[in-house]
Formats: sequence, structure tokens, C-alpha cells
Amino acid sequence: MTTATPSPLWPGRGLALLGIILVAANLRNAVTALSPIVAEINVDIPLGVVALGVLGMLPPVCFAVFGIFTPMITRRHGLELPLVLALLAILVGHFTRGSSGSITMLIIGSVIAFAGLGVGNVLLPPLVKKYFPDRIGLVTSLYATMMSLSTLVPPLIAVPVADAAGWRISLGMWMLLALLALVPWITMLLRHRTEQSPSPVVDEADAAILGRLWRSSIAWAIAGVFATSSLNAYAMFAWLPQLLVETAGATPGEAGTLLAVYAGMGIPCALIIPILTARLKNIGPLVYVGVFAFVIGDLGLLLVPATLTWLWVSLAGLGPMFFPLALVLINLRTRTHAGAVALSSFVQGIGYTLGALGPLVFGLLHELSGGWTWPMVFLLVTALVVLVAGAVIGRPHMLEDDLARSR
Repeated sequence: MTTATPSPLWPGRGLALLGIILVAANLRNAVTALSPIVAEINVDIPLGVVALGVLGMLPPVCFAVFGIFTPMITRRHGLELPLVLALLAILVGHFTRGSSGSITMLIIGSVIAFAGLGVGNVLLPPLVKKYFPDRIGLVTSLYATMMSLSTLVPPLIAVPVADAAGWRISLGMWMLLALLALVPWITMLLRHRTEQSPSPVVDEADAAILGRLWRSSIAWAIAGVFATSSLNAYAMFAWLPQLLVETAGATPGEAGTLLAVYAGMGIPCALIIPILTARLKNIGPLVYVGVFAFVIGDLGLLLVPATLTWLWVSLAGLGPMFFPLALVLINLRTRTHAGAVALSSFVQGIGYTLGALGPLVFGLLHELSGGWTWPMVFLLVTALVVLVAGAVIGRPHMLEDDLARSR
């Protein structure tokens, strides 16, 4: 088998590479920019536990809903135009959040921003395939790392900016990054209108396979791993700063920095876990390492939050290594393209839907109990459930075989 010699990375497609990286830089900042400055926002807009829970569950809900509808749009309009519209939604969402005078407008702005993020999540992989078919691994690594950075940076600077210029600037300033990302894509969209170049199709899941996935142990196991990562991550994005302020004696600035540490653990996971998953014959140990990190980190935050706080936060941040693990398994545990597409739709749909419950349940348990013990126990229980999933997905067997046995 021969392979094509890779083309130079920049010449002739530098604008596309810049555009992909800038889009990735926009795909998580709206998620982690709010929770570190809740106290400042609360002065102008009273935020109850339910409102904070709703704001925390919006990202995975919007990712699931708008991700499902994106392929329908791309079949008619290609890739570039929907991406431009997604970036415009992100821009408008940031502006609306920053200019909000009520909890209603804050939620509306968040929905608009997260809708754009959900569409962008789906469009980036086919854009990489379209413009860099010979450099898929390299460019995917670049944009995945940038996504991790876009999760890490906002909590680092949210509080200092809010202290210096107000919480509205701290929330709304990210619209400038969306505006910057629009430049290469509008340029390319105009160029494509003159060249009439075709865009690849983003495949929809095969309905027949998708219907049988509900009886597949592999599908449910991978969905459970994905859901656990999503549930824990979004619960922490929404509540970790407040938990650290109240239990560890952290200042808002320190809590924001520790949230950035939590988010930053996703960078080494995104780089290492896919490689290990592809090389290991039994990936069960990776699942158990993730569960161990979750449990030790959460126990530390529960029992001795003021001692070695950075260590507990770091370990808890390693738990979401389940996210890249699940994404790689979608391809490793399927033989056919149709199976991979159906499994991806199932896993992300179930995963983000269950993940949306994390911030809300965590907040309600805190409100009902008046403390943080039961919310942390809730996260510990969800992490332990993954041990069952690890036993299913650890051994190499395929979705199609599982579906054939379930007929």
C-alpha cells in the first residue's frame, strides 16, 4: 500500500489552518468564563442555586441538540457558511451575556453562545478532512490542544479582568476572539463562492443501526464513559470555584486559577490517551486509572479540601480523560463507517444529555443539604459506575458483532 506524500502545511492553505485554530480557540471559553465571577455577577443579578444549575447544564444540552441538527444544515449549505453563522452566534452570545441586566438575558446569551459552540464542535473534524486530508493527525492535535487552552485560560483571567473592568467586560470580551475567527472564514467563504468548490458531507447516522444500538452493551458502555466525563466536568466547571471558596478558604482569584488547573489537565490527556488507546490490547487499565484519579481527587476535596488543594484538583481533572478515550473507542470498536457514525451519534447524544444533569443535581444537592458532602458523594458514585463499563469495553470486540448477537 502506498501513501501520498504530505503537502506542505502552510502554502496554499495557511488561511484554513489559521481559521481552524481560531475556531478551536472559541469552543470552550464561554463554558469556563462565568463560574469564577459568580460573586461579582450576583451583586447586580441575583443568581440562585437553580439558575446556576441551569447555566451549568446549558453547555452539554446545547452541544447535544445543535450537534444533532448540524449535519442537516451542512448537506444543503456546505461547511463554511454554517461555521460563519456559528461564529456569529458565539459573538452575539458573548455580547448578550456581557450586557445582561437580568438572569433571563444571561441565560438567553448563554444559549446563543453554546449553540454556536455546538455547531462548531461538529464542523471542525470535516473541515480538517477537507483542507488537510494528508495531515489529519497533526491538525487534529493542534486544534484539540487549542480547545484545551480555551478551557484553561478564561478562569485564569476572569477574576482579574472583572476586578479591573467589571464582570460585564470579563464575560463579553471573548466576542473579540469570535470576531477574529470570522476573518479567515468569511474570506474563504467569499473565495469559494467564486470557485464553486464542493464541500464534503457530514454523514448522518444510519437509522437502522441507530435503532439497534439501544440493545448494545458496547454502545452503552462507551456512552457511560462519555457521560461520566461530561457530567463530572460540567459540574466542576459550574461549582468548583464556589466549593473552593467555601471549603478551602480560597479567594475568588485563587479559585479561578485552580479551575484553570482542573481544565488544564485535559491537555496531556488529549495528547496521550488516544495514542495509548490505539496501542493497548486491553484498555481496561486506562478506565481504572481514570476512576482512581476521580475518586482520590474527589475524596481529597471532600475530606481535606484546604490541604494540598492543587493536588486534589489536578487528580479530579485527570478523570475527564474518559472524554478522548470515548472518542477514540468510537472508531476502534466499529468495523464500518455506518457503524462509527451511528455509534458517535448515540454516544454523544446520551453522553451530553446525562452530562447536563451534573451541574443541576450537584447544585440541588448542595442547596438541600446546605453543604458539599452530598454533591461530592454524587460525583464519586458516578465515577464508580464506570468500573462496570470498563469491564465491557476493555476487551477488543466490535459493535457490529454485538448488534448481530442482539438480533
